Amino acid sequence: MSLWELFVIAVGLSMDAFAVSICKGLSVGRIKMKHVIIVGLYFGGFQALMPAVGYFLGRQFQSLITSIDHWIAFVLLVLIGLNMIRESRGKEEEKLNASFNFLTMLPLAVATSIDALAVGVTFAFLKVEIAAAVSFIGITTFILSAIGLKIGNVFGTKYKAKAEFFGGAVLILMGIKILLDHLGIIG
Repeated sequence: MSLWELFVIAVGLSMDAFAVSICKGLSVGRIKMKHVIIVGLYFGGFQALMPAVGYFLGRQFQSLITSIDHWIAFVLLVLIGLNMIRESRGKEEEKLNASFNFLTMLPLAVATSIDALAVGVTFAFLKVEIAAAVSFIGITTFILSAIGLKIGNVFGTKYKAKAEFFGGAVLILMGIKILLDHLGIIG
């Protein structure tokens, strides 16, 4: 997997955390550096941890499903992408919670990184250097979460749905690319 492909996946995965960061930015009156650090560490940390866990789970079953691994990667990425797009079209109002404590941030970090677990499973079937990949995903998410916090604080929810839609579209396109690469259609 190329650095560019990894970057595209990292950005796509980061969009849930970015969207939630926008909401966190709305909830706080004045952003302090500690808010940026907390949001970045929770979201970036879990976005790095979950694909690592998925990777090691996927490696356990790799020998059993090598012949269909490209289909698994394709289906998982497309399903995650479609779910993000569906969520972007929802009209649910997010509850704004100004707290940055453990009991508030942990469920948000886990919820925004579940899709990264599935992507980690796909990494087990691709040629991916997992330590570099999860570090890159974590750093990308840290940066985009910090940016989302600021955007939310300045502009509000205007960009939340667009960010989720974009992230979903990116993951679908990456799934299609993986499938077409494996089938020899592109490459």
